[in-house]
Amino acid sequence: MNKIIFTFFLICFVSITYAQTEPKRSLGKLNDTKSVSSSEEGSVRNDSLSRGKGKGVKNEKAKITDYLIITHKNDTTYLDTTLTIQKEYKYNYLRKDEFNLMPFANMGQTYNTLSEDFQSISLLPEFGARARHFNYMEIEDINYFHVPTPLTELMYKSAFEQGQLLDALFTVNTSKQFNFSIAYKGLRSLGNYQNNLTSTGNFRFTTSYKTKNKKYVANLHFVSQDLLNEENGGLTDESVTFFESGDKDFDDRGVLEVNFEDAESILRGKRFYLNHKYNVISNTDSLSNNNLNVTHIMSLKDKNYRFEQTTSNEIFGSSFKTTGLRDEVTLEEFSNQLQLNYSNSLIGDVQFNTTHTNYNYGYNKLVVLEGNTITNRLKGDILAVGGKYKKQIKGFNLKGELGVNVSGSFVGNFINAEASYKLNDDLSASAQINNNTAAPDYNKQLYQSDYTNYNWENQFNTVKTQQIAFNLKSKKIADITLDLTTINDHVYFGLDPVTNLVKPFQNDKSITYLRLKASKEIKYRNFALNNTVMYQNVQDENEVFNVPQVITRNTLYYSNHLFKKAMYLQTGVTLNYFTSYNMNGYDPVLAEFYTQNEQEYGGFPRLDFFVNAKIRQTRIYIKAEHFNAAFTGRDYYSAPNTPFRDFKVRFGLVWNFFM
Repeated sequence: MNKIIFTFFLICFVSITYAQTEPKRSLGKLNDTKSVSSSEEGSVRNDSLSRGKGKGVKNEKAKITDYLIITHKNDTTYLDTTLTIQKEYKYNYLRKDEFNLMPFANMGQTYNTLSEDFQSISLLPEFGARARHFNYMEIEDINYFHVPTPLTELMYKSAFEQGQLLDALFTVNTSKQFNFSIAYKGLRSLGNYQNNLTSTGNFRFTTSYKTKNKKYVANLHFVSQDLLNEENGGLTDESVTFFESGDKDFDDRGVLEVNFEDAESILRGKRFYLNHKYNVISNTDSLSNNNLNVTHIMSLKDKNYRFEQTTSNEIFGSSFKTTGLRDEVTLEEFSNQLQLNYSNSLIGDVQFNTTHTNYNYGYNKLVVLEGNTITNRLKGDILAVGGKYKKQIKGFNLKGELGVNVSGSFVGNFINAEASYKLNDDLSASAQINNNTAAPDYNKQLYQSDYTNYNWENQFNTVKTQQIAFNLKSKKIADITLDLTTINDHVYFGLDPVTNLVKPFQNDKSITYLRLKASKEIKYRNFALNNTVMYQNVQDENEVFNVPQVITRNTLYYSNHLFKKAMYLQTGVTLNYFTSYNMNGYDPVLAEFYTQNEQEYGGFPRLDFFVNAKIRQTRIYIKAEHFNAAFTGRDYYSAPNTPFRDFKVRFGLVWNFFM
């Protein structure tokens, strides 16, 4: 809480300080970017900057398109202050569309994944504790900025009992060459169930610099994150019966008994990232358009996951000790990549790269179990090489990328190819092929715990995925995506048939996974019906990969300008639904989801009523979440023994300050 308040006042103070000085003139577009476009379709219709002395932006030459946002891949969009239905979908804890996610009862907990995308270019294992990573900001989640005047964005949303969510950002260009930003997202929410507190923080600092002749360009960021959840193991079987009964005596969810009230898990991480390049040849004015640059990318990551429990619980089996249980694992990863990039109007864009990574994952102790010693460290060095290619041939855009580990303990390789074609102003199509081989997550290979069952050292085969995907985009028809994935040697967490406890397993059969997704909005005057439907089919002989067959989201809403266009209003109802299936269970010791085939969950509707408004650069959000909870049955769950949230009215806003 103190971090949230301090960051809020720091950003407000810096904003006010810069407001006292006359801002510089508009800096225009970055020279070293790809394309500048709106981040939301139709954003111009209600996106503007206020003019006039003492109102809104003081620099009258600044345009909304001058406030640039640059991704780690150097793709560029401009700031979007519109109010659209896509903004409604992204107004949540993650600030991302949650179409394929099933949230837990408390904000900041975790999400059950309803649909998986196996497209990957990973060459190394993931850390593990994947249930804690939904709000863990990776390199691709960090943006850089280029603004003509200081910019502040505040995002607020009410939480569940005694808490709130605040995401605050401030960025400024001190000159045409130098930009920095500071941001902090903090959450504290007590929750409605016992031992259900969440407390998370994401601090980000970025800076960008380029020389006046644009020969040298650098982007740097530092991120520090801590994501803490109290763990209760879900409701007891008896409390599940009370929950489903609908008895008003149990409307206060705090009276329902949970499996334990003395555990918590926390994921911490720090990352330093530098991406800088030197343009050896920059000859954009010539017919050949030759460009050559050398790029160096450095990343230093430090992660730590810890599970603590006061007293051991028989749910997780026997333990080495009965009190003061504490499991802690760390990962240190230092990576350097050197790139040689060349572009030519005839050849296209070509890149060659080589990457060295040093990793150190593990524990500070050895475990001897049944006479076998379990090692405490996986560490070593990986050397990888790769390349990229991009070329436009008439109406076709061709892209390709590949990488392979040439030395080290982990086998890994990938190849990704894509071709797209724009048939006309409305219709475009693309096809993509992805093939990836990588080692399973670190925590599936090696884990240590004070619980006896959670100790293993495995030598699994690499996981192999092949995916082919087709995309069709059309406002008149629909946006349609079809992908088919084959997974071999899939590694997953499941229930041991003997002990009924969670352990990692490797599937010895091939899995075929088909997804078909269609999105279409139908408009009539000020009314619109926005629809997204996904069909999924899994061919899996061992039944270790479970997803619902159908996921749908349908929003009927009304939009219009009111009060002489002083306010833009959107109001409507959203239906979320997915068919019943063997939903994955949640394991708090590992912070992982596991496969279970004993009970089906799902098949319940979630109805939300919302009223959103935009006044100048402020977007206001009010939502009655899951208002049908009381009259459509108490069978809504996010995971086995873990109910979804009840009816709740929440509100918040997103506010941009231009100076």
